[in-house]
Amino acid sequence: MRLVLALPLAAALIAPAQAQTIYPIDRADILAGSRFDFKVEYPGTNVGDVTINGSAYDKVLGGKAVLVEKEDGKEQSALILRDVTLKPGTYTVTAGASTVTWNVFATGARRAKNVILFIGDGMSPAHRIGARLLSKGIDQGKSLGKLAMDDMPQMALVATAGSDSIITDSANSASAYATGHKAAVNAMGVYADRTANPFDDPKVETIGSLVKRRGLALGIVTNTEIEDATPAAMAAHTRRRSTYDQIVEQFFDIKPDVLMGGGLANFLPGKTEGSKRKDDTDYLTKFKEAGYRYAANATELSAAAGDSATTKLLGLFALGNMDGVLDRKFLKGGTVRKFPDQPDLTDEVKAALAVLSKNDNGFFLMVESGLIDKYAHALDFDRAVYDTIMLDNAVRQTREWAQARGDDTLILVVSDHNHPNSLVGTINDDMASTPNVPMRERVGVYEQAGFPDYPKANAEGYPERIDGKRRIAIFSAALPDHYETFRPKLDNPNNPTVAGSEKGTFVANEAYKNVPGAVLRMGNLPAMMNASVHSGEDVIFTATGPGSERVRGSMDNTEVFRVIVEALGMAPGE
Repeated sequence: MRLVLALPLAAALIAPAQAQTIYPIDRADILAGSRFDFKVEYPGTNVGDVTINGSAYDKVLGGKAVLVEKEDGKEQSALILRDVTLKPGTYTVTAGASTVTWNVFATGARRAKNVILFIGDGMSPAHRIGARLLSKGIDQGKSLGKLAMDDMPQMALVATAGSDSIITDSANSASAYATGHKAAVNAMGVYADRTANPFDDPKVETIGSLVKRRGLALGIVTNTEIEDATPAAMAAHTRRRSTYDQIVEQFFDIKPDVLMGGGLANFLPGKTEGSKRKDDTDYLTKFKEAGYRYAANATELSAAAGDSATTKLLGLFALGNMDGVLDRKFLKGGTVRKFPDQPDLTDEVKAALAVLSKNDNGFFLMVESGLIDKYAHALDFDRAVYDTIMLDNAVRQTREWAQARGDDTLILVVSDHNHPNSLVGTINDDMASTPNVPMRERVGVYEQAGFPDYPKANAEGYPERIDGKRRIAIFSAALPDHYETFRPKLDNPNNPTVAGSEKGTFVANEAYKNVPGAVLRMGNLPAMMNASVHSGEDVIFTATGPGSERVRGSMDNTEVFRVIVEALGMAPGE
């Protein structure tokens, strides 16, 4: 039962009470003036005094909390105060035996007019190195060029753990970038509390909300479903990243100036063919009525970007995820035949910059190359590397755009988390003298690895063929049962597993069983896992532009948010 009146704490005192959890959590770094929800959870129905820096909490926070008795119908209670803001300083919160300390920080004056955050979802060092080898080439041990994302003056390693685990997912890792707060796996824009409702957890303000409140433009661009974890984390608040319908609703509430990716299915009313919505709300029409120019393909996107009247842009280019480079440009696999005119990530970014730069107050833009992660999960390393090259192309063109403007833009490139992928050598098919050598024995390591022999990359940095005689060997340390073919998947993206006979389990996909040289690899993951998983290593973070000097050494993922808001001067101190 929820009491709708805010009660004084003394009225609720029956017996001494001990707090269970305080939100925000200990050592939270909070941007001065940003909004967050304050919550104290108790294991029983009694509550006790709550103080901040020795004073009653309501005097510091400016209001009385709502008392929730028997939260979720259980013998537990809570105090909740929504939309709190604080001035800079150190705050020690005490409730019973529980104590947390918050650091509320100011930012100083604004340094950058614009901030662009590129996220290679799941992009591991192996993907970056593979992209460099394929797009630039190598001769006598020296690379013939650098990636634009690597050729930046500032670099750091970023720790990625969440509030509940050393292994993060895209929701809470992207949420750390977007809010500066830690979150739990599958959560974004909230501290995951104990309630069942995924939308009542204590919220923290997102970068999307912050920049809109300050009059800046907001852009969110991806090649996954726009409702997927990384793009959603820029604006949404939910305990469950899978709540796509509600994420679309939250996008509409905040109204990014540019919103582009796949995920059309959750914008269409439920009775429409291809829709995945559980209601009949037509969000495509709602966005159009709100003044958005809509683009359904690359041709329409180019026209919208070139129109000086376009100030709000919605682009939805597939029902689900868009297709990656290898399928769109070369193999025509995936959903390319159904959606043949999908834009490249570089096209999306070009359009986003054209629209967002019309705002004289500046903008924040998040760009995700999201399929790197999905291909890494599926052990489809060739596709992951090609999409890493695509991300680098988008970074390069953006750096050129910024330089032409006089370098008023901070450009950041980071991964949200790692995959346990390693580049261990090459796979050598050119063994004509010994044609019956098992594929496993064709994996060259150390001096046997030599150098890959991909064709020279085209103007966009892609080799025209991925199935050369000597290819890079990227393997994962986290495996489901699967058939390892040691070869690129030239028909469709890889699908290593299928449902097993027991509910909730997966077995190796026998579609690859008879590929010459295929080897049944017994996995090291639980049978309930149908794909590879994330790993907990630090990720690479590079930066250039005003404010980039903060990117150095060893950082936490919450500090990426601080780099952004300090460059934009979101809370200038007195």
